[in-house]
Amino acid sequence: MDQPLVQIMGRHRRDPLPERKPGWLKVQAPGGDNYLRLKQLMRELDLHTVCEEAHCPNIGECWQHGTATFMILGDVCTRNCAYCAVAHGRPPAYDIAEPARVAEAIARLNLRHAVITSVDRDDLPDFGAYIFAETIRQVRQRLPGCSVEVLVPDFQGNEASIRQVVEARPDIYNHNTETVPRLYKKARPGGRYERLLEIFRIVRRLAPDLPTKTGIILGLGETNEEVLEVMRDLRTVDVDILTLGQYLRPSGGHLPLDRYVTPEEFRWFREQGMAMGFRHVESGPLVRSSYHAWEQVQAAGVA
Repeated sequence: MDQPLVQIMGRHRRDPLPERKPGWLKVQAPGGDNYLRLKQLMRELDLHTVCEEAHCPNIGECWQHGTATFMILGDVCTRNCAYCAVAHGRPPAYDIAEPARVAEAIARLNLRHAVITSVDRDDLPDFGAYIFAETIRQVRQRLPGCSVEVLVPDFQGNEASIRQVVEARPDIYNHNTETVPRLYKKARPGGRYERLLEIFRIVRRLAPDLPTKTGIILGLGETNEEVLEVMRDLRTVDVDILTLGQYLRPSGGHLPLDRYVTPEEFRWFREQGMAMGFRHVESGPLVRSSYHAWEQVQAAGVA
């Protein structure tokens, strides 16, 4: 698209949001044999998925294809990001046996690529790093051929925690950017933009060849130029894979939606990102950090 895209991304005040979601955001209701089988397996092994906890619109498609993003360390987050549907509050004690159950589920599904994420656990001395590392080790033991992507919290920038996860040898180290610096205080008050960039510097120093990944959600009120500036920053810290997707308000108590970003705009962002040197950019209205994760790592030459 042409230069007019580099304007305020917020919708014009005289142009209110449509009452219904645009057609490109409509998805098929979840169902099907694989979906039901995977749901039963998660309940049987007492596991959580970010697909369910974050109300992901792609749950039907992904679960029908036998893929899911496992959420470890419980389902209660110590932070309260204004865009996120995951419950927040005081988490219970974590389950030391959880990594083995995650590995069991991944082995029973015979996955080629597994994504492991978690809530923030600021209540723990290592912020949950040990459980991430142990989950990676357990998956390696049960299913050596499965690549493992970790979508980790920021561990408050603690290098020892980052090192613990890196030394467990995940195939991809993923930490989400979420939004532009101007909106951090409003959208994710527990996060720090400069801390985010420093995390990727630490990972690159600790493991120069470890592929890194991050994601941005659009529609919170950012401008296109702000998004491009964040993308440039991410390239300065050598992030390899970038995802961009549409923010969908989980409830009336979350941050209001500023606008629907069109598929054409998402394609434009992908073009800009590839020109900047990202190994792969997944950009579209329904894209989430782990959406089509296996295809992403293949396209980036990671697997």
